[in-house]
Amino acid sequence: MTRLFVSALVACGLLGTATLAKAEDPIVLKMSHFLPSSHPSQTDFLEPWAKELEARAKGRVKVEIYSAGSAFGNVANQLDQVKAGVIDIAHGLSGIPRGRLPRTLIMDMPFLVKTADAASKTLWDLYADGDIAPEYEGLKVLALHAHNAGLIHTRDKPVSTMEDLAGLRLRTPSQAVSMMLEQLGATPVGMPPTEVYAALQKGVIDGNAFTYEAVHSFKLHEVLKHHLDAKAYTTTFFFVMNKRKYDSLPEDIRAVIDDMSGAPLVAKFGGWWTKWDEAGKTDIIAAGNTVTPLSDAERAKWREALAPMIDAYLTVAEEQGAENARAIYVKAQKLVEKYEGAGN
Repeated sequence: MTRLFVSALVACGLLGTATLAKAEDPIVLKMSHFLPSSHPSQTDFLEPWAKELEARAKGRVKVEIYSAGSAFGNVANQLDQVKAGVIDIAHGLSGIPRGRLPRTLIMDMPFLVKTADAASKTLWDLYADGDIAPEYEGLKVLALHAHNAGLIHTRDKPVSTMEDLAGLRLRTPSQAVSMMLEQLGATPVGMPPTEVYAALQKGVIDGNAFTYEAVHSFKLHEVLKHHLDAKAYTTTFFFVMNKRKYDSLPEDIRAVIDDMSGAPLVAKFGGWWTKWDEAGKTDIIAAGNTVTPLSDAERAKWREALAPMIDAYLTVAEEQGAENARAIYVKAQKLVEKYEGAGN
C-alpha cells in the first residue's frame, strides 16, 4: 500500500513537472507572406513586428515567419490557410485569387489615389466603419494597406500614350487593374510577382503594372528599359490573423497585438512605401532606363476612356456580393480627398 502511495506521488510529481514545462513553452504563431525573405516587407515590417510582439510578451510568444518558396508562401492560398488555422497570421495580396474581396478591391480603381498613406488610411476607415468588414469574417484584421500609385513598365517598347499600349502583354496584380489595362488596349496577364523576371526574360510578357519598389525587390531594372510613371492604380494587401487563435491567447497578449495593430500600424505604410520606392528609382537611374511621366492631357484621355470600365467593375463587384459597391467607391473618393487633398 505504501509502495503504491509513493509511486502515485512520484507519478503526480512527474506529471506536475511536465505540465509546468508545457505551460512555460512559448506560444508559437506561424506567420506567412508571399514575397522573398529579403523583401523590405519582411525586413522593415514583419520581422520588427514579430520581434516587438515577442519582446512585449516577455518570451511567452514565438513568431515563425514563412516567406515565398515555403509551404505557406503561395499567394493564392494564404487567405484560405489563415481562415482554416493552418497558418496563424498572413500578409497577402488582396487580388489573388480573384473574386474573393470585391469590396476591398474597389480601392484598386484607376486614378482613385496617388499615395500609399491615403490609400491605406482610407482602407482602414472603410473597414472600421463596417463598409468592407463582411469580407473578413473569421479573421482578426491587423492592418489593410496599399502601395503608392503604380507605373506601367515595358521591356522593349516605350509607352507614353494609350495607343502605345495596344497589344502589349502586361502582368497585372488584380481584376481591377486587368480591366483597366484591357480597356486601354493592353492584354493583361495574371501571375505572382516572383515569376515576372523570368517571364520578361523569356518574352512571355512585354511588361508589367508594378511599383518602383518592385523594380528593386525583383531586380526588374535588369530586364526592363522603359517606365511610364502613370500613377494610375494601386494594389491592396491584407495583414490578418485567425480569429480563433487570437481569441485563444491570454488577455494581456491580445492587448499587445491590439496595441501593435490597427490605425497605428496602418499609418506606417506611407513612409515605408516611399522609402521602398526610392530604391527602385535609384536602380532605374543606374541602369540608364527611361522614365516618362504621364502627361496631363493623356491622363485626362485615360480618365475618359476608363469611365465605362469603372462602372463595369462596380457592376462585377455587386455580382460578387458587394451590394454596396458604388456607395463604397463614393466614400473612398471622399476619404482619399480628405487624406490626400483634391486634384487626384
